[in-house]
Amino acid sequence: MSKTRYQTGSIDSSDPTPDSDSHPETVPTPGPSRLSAAAAEKGSANRVGFVSLGCPKALVDSERILTQLRMEGYEIAPTYADAEVVVVNTCGFIDSAKQESLEAIGEALQENGRVIVTGCMGADAESITRIHPGVLNVSGPQAYEQVVSAVHEVIPPPRDHDPFTDLVPPQGVKLTPRHYAYLKISEGCNHSCSFCIIPSMRGRLVSRPVEDVLEEARRLVDAGVKELLVISQDTSAYGVDRKYRTGFWQGRPVRADMQGLCEALAELGVWVRLHYVYPYPHVDRVIPLMAAGKLLPYLDIPFQHASPQILRAMKRPAAAEDNLARIEAWRKQCQELTLRSTFIVGFPGETENDFQILLDFLRQAELDRVGCFQYSPVAGARSNELEGQVADELKQERWERFMEVQQEVSSRRLQRKVGRTLEVLIDEVDRSDAGGAVGRSSADAPDIDGLVYVNGNDALHDLQPGDRIQVVITAADEYDLYGEPVDAV
Repeated sequence: MSKTRYQTGSIDSSDPTPDSDSHPETVPTPGPSRLSAAAAEKGSANRVGFVSLGCPKALVDSERILTQLRMEGYEIAPTYADAEVVVVNTCGFIDSAKQESLEAIGEALQENGRVIVTGCMGADAESITRIHPGVLNVSGPQAYEQVVSAVHEVIPPPRDHDPFTDLVPPQGVKLTPRHYAYLKISEGCNHSCSFCIIPSMRGRLVSRPVEDVLEEARRLVDAGVKELLVISQDTSAYGVDRKYRTGFWQGRPVRADMQGLCEALAELGVWVRLHYVYPYPHVDRVIPLMAAGKLLPYLDIPFQHASPQILRAMKRPAAAEDNLARIEAWRKQCQELTLRSTFIVGFPGETENDFQILLDFLRQAELDRVGCFQYSPVAGARSNELEGQVADELKQERWERFMEVQQEVSSRRLQRKVGRTLEVLIDEVDRSDAGGAVGRSSADAPDIDGLVYVNGNDALHDLQPGDRIQVVITAADEYDLYGEPVDAV
């Protein structure tokens, strides 16, 4: 029962979205499984089930709630039958996400009967209770205290809990594999994109103190994390709400802006990957860190479109012409730079000329990883009121043309890596006689980008997830790379 699912098909400008026909987005949940085994040994009745839906930012919210519950002595149940109550962390950005959330709530009610709802869809409690009046409590995103209080009402904290023996690891409960973790640096967003309701659900930008972010990162690295995935609604805007107030970490000052944070994270000696980066001019200052090998040469930038007319209708904070020039300048400084982005086709008012501008941008920008989504109305979004709604059939036709162009670009860029030696972070190792391993290069974020399949040999049997090895790339397809360890070549 305990599971984590990422909602696909989202047009959230800040979500890490997959290539439309690439690998499905799934996240393993080893944390709850291991914890529930411990609970079984103790015979604990204080067991909470957990279902987490949505983007990595919601995943971090789930981790924080689970950590607090574990600190209070609760155990995490692996099935509905084992749980005394079930928490469902919902996604509510688009209609399909809301529908999945409602189905998950209904399933939990049917299988368990006692359900607490939180997350983005919880901001509209009436829509949940109207369909599922039996839920015990509904709260919005980041309402950690309310969720824990609701659990207390159903299951009082265990009296025999001993914080000195029932230990929670310093890094807290994690729903990702041990060797990588999401590092959320802020909440909310100051943008007013016409298709987006994130500010109404999660509020305006609130950056975490830089010393808190860095201390969490240190704890994660000390616990064995080899890759930190920096996430937020707008990573480029980090610190603007705090007026870039200088913080102190490990006895030295650190400026609370994107560059200062990245420079400090680079000192931890692990992979640092940046997501949700808006292409502001000051992003230029982190490119030298990538060129020097201090940050992964990877930027996840939600461009969303290229037509000036559509960008204006979307209320996006960037112009396509500037983006092309900026991409060219970035690649001159850092030849290994990988760029991933998401786009929307069929936005209200999009003409054939607008769409052609978008295709031309794809061919010129040569982005490495791209997701494309057909526009769909979102309750509460201002774009619903725009004229020139595009027919569903035309959205589908444009999506297919878009993906055909981008697939050619992606395939061409991957083929250029054949014959090169890349550093690969191992995610899985095949212990069978056939051997082999699956990992990712610096160009591949977990669950949304491609994979590197490493051919088996005796040396691979000693590998562990989180190890980094040198791999000679021998082949490539539309999404993935294939290779052999350097020692085997």
